[in-house]
Amino acid sequence: METDYKRNFSIIAHVDHGKTTLSDRLLESTATVTERVLTEQHLDSMDLERERGITIKSHPVTMNYKAKDGQLYQFNLMDTPGHVDFSYEVSRSLAACEGALLLIDAAQGVEAQTVANANLAVEQDLVIIPVINKIDLPSAILDLCLKQLEDLIAIPSEEAILASAKNGIGIEEILSAIADRIPPPRWTDYPATRVGIFDSVYDAYRGAIIYARAFSGSLKRGDNVVMMSDNTRAEIKEVGVFTPSMQKTEALEAGDVGYIVCNIKNVSDIKIGDTITLAMSQAGEMLPGYQEVRPLVFSGIYPVETSDFEKLKASMGKLQLNDAAFSFQSESSTALGFGFRCGFLGLLHMEIIQERIRREYDVEIISTYPSVIYRVEKASGETIEVDNPINLPDPSAIERILEPTIKATIHVPNDCIGDILNLVMDKRGICDHTETLDDTRLMIVANLPLNEILVDFNDRLKSITRGYGSMDYELDVYRESKLVRMDILVNSDPVDAFSSIVHIDKAREKGKALCEKLADIIPPHLFKIAVQAAVGGNVVARENVRAMRKDVTAKCYGGDITRKRKLLEKQKEGKRKMKNIGNVSIPPDAFIKVLRND
Repeated sequence: METDYKRNFSIIAHVDHGKTTLSDRLLESTATVTERVLTEQHLDSMDLERERGITIKSHPVTMNYKAKDGQLYQFNLMDTPGHVDFSYEVSRSLAACEGALLLIDAAQGVEAQTVANANLAVEQDLVIIPVINKIDLPSAILDLCLKQLEDLIAIPSEEAILASAKNGIGIEEILSAIADRIPPPRWTDYPATRVGIFDSVYDAYRGAIIYARAFSGSLKRGDNVVMMSDNTRAEIKEVGVFTPSMQKTEALEAGDVGYIVCNIKNVSDIKIGDTITLAMSQAGEMLPGYQEVRPLVFSGIYPVETSDFEKLKASMGKLQLNDAAFSFQSESSTALGFGFRCGFLGLLHMEIIQERIRREYDVEIISTYPSVIYRVEKASGETIEVDNPINLPDPSAIERILEPTIKATIHVPNDCIGDILNLVMDKRGICDHTETLDDTRLMIVANLPLNEILVDFNDRLKSITRGYGSMDYELDVYRESKLVRMDILVNSDPVDAFSSIVHIDKAREKGKALCEKLADIIPPHLFKIAVQAAVGGNVVARENVRAMRKDVTAKCYGGDITRKRKLLEKQKEGKRKMKNIGNVSIPPDAFIKVLRND
C-alpha cells in the first residue's frame, strides 16, 4: 500500500477513560477481529490487565479501513497505558505515531494525566483528535468537558468527537477523522533505511522479538542490520504485522508497524528507542527521541523459602526479557538471606512485577521497604548514588545528602483543597500555585520529595477526594535535605531488612510506628525483648516484647512465703542470663506482615 494511505496513531487518556473499549470497537468496525473471536479488553492479554482494568503493556495492531469514497487505508494503532507509572511506555508509542486520539470521560472531565499525555503528544508534534467518551452516561457533563478542552488543553471544542465506545456511538466519525486529519507517515524520503524500536518481548522458541515502526526504506527476511546505538549486528529471520496476532509478511515498508525476529536471543541486547538500519547502506543519523530508561524506585525482593532462590532468579530473568524497564541484581541480607535489589518505574510497576512473580512463576516472596536514588556528597569531595539504606556511608563522612523531588499536578474538587494542602505539607511538600479549572475543581501544582509519595500518597489522595482526585508528576531537581539512616534493633542487634532513609524530623514518628508493629508481631520469648529504632547511636523509639511467663510457684504449696520468693528470684536470674546469651528468632511471616502493611 502507498504510504499516503497509511495512518499511525495512539489512543491516550487518563486511567479508566475507555481506551481499551474504544480499541475493541475499532477492531470490530474494521472487521480486523471477527465478532466470534472478539473478547472484552481484546488487546489486554495479561490476566492482571483484565482483573485491574488497566493496560500495562502497549499493544500494536494493524487495521484496514475503507472510507466512504471507497479508498482503502491502513491504520496502525498503538494502545497505551494510562497510569503515570507507565508514562515511559506512552512516550515510546507516541514516538512511532503521527497522531493521537485524546480520550476524555464525559462524566469526569479533563484529569491530570489527560493533560500530561496531551503535552507528551504536543512535544512529539502529533495531530490530536479529541474524543469525548461515555456521552450516554446520565452523569455526563458535556458542556463542562468542552470548556475544559479549550481552557486546559487549548484545543477548539468544535474539533471534539462525541462518542460512546461501549455502545458504538461515534465510531464511524472517529475512523473518518483518523483518515482525514492525521497526516501520512513522516520522514519516508530519508535516503537510507531507518526503523525505530518501541518495544520488545521474549519468545521461548524464537528468542527476542522486536516491535518496530519503519520510517524509511524497508526490511525483509535475510537482511543484515545494525543497531545504531551500539553497532550490534544481526540477521533478520522474519518480519510481519499485528492483526492483532502476529502475521508474517514479505517485508516491512515505510510507514508500517510490525515485528522483527532476528538472531538475537536476549531482550537485554535490544535498546528501546534504538534505530535499526541496513548494514550495507547505513543511515547517517539515528531517529530522534532515543533515551535509556532509568528506574526511579528500588526495593529488595527475597524468597520466603531460601530453597526457592534459584527459581526466583530464573523467574526474574524471564520477566526482564519481557519488560525492559525492570532491572535487578543480587544482594544478601542478614535477616532475609539471599535475594535481589530491583529497580522499577514506580510503585504500581513494582506491585505488578511482584504479583507476576507470585502468579506466573509460583514463588512466594518478601519485598523490603521501597526507596529512591539519593546522591551523597562525601567530605572527601566524592559524590555517590545510594539506592539501599545499607550502603549509606557513616554520618561523619557525609557532607550533605540530596534527594530527588517531583513536580506534581493534582486535580481536586474545591471542597477538598484544605485537606489536600495538609497532605502535601505532611509529605514535606511545597505548594507552588493553584489554578481554578471550573466551578467545581481546581489544580494544585506542588513540589514533593519522590520518597514521600511512594507508599500511601495516592491512596490518601483518593480517600480525601472520595475518588475524584487525580495526580500526574514529572521528575524535578535533586534538593539537599536532612536525611538519616534509621535502623531497627531487636535485642540490640540491627535487622537490615527494616533499615530505611528518613527525614530527621520524621524519624521518631516512623520509628515508633514500626516498633509498635514489630512488638505485636514478634512472638514472646523466655525473656523480655527490646525493639528499638535508632538513628546513629541515638535510640528514638522503643517498644518491648513481653516475656513468656511460667508459673514456677505452682508446685510450691504450704510453708513460708520465702520459699516462693526464692523460686521467683531464681527465675529472674535465669531470665537475666537468658537475655545475655539468648537469640531472638523473627519468623518469616513477621517480615511479610510488617513490610506489606508498611
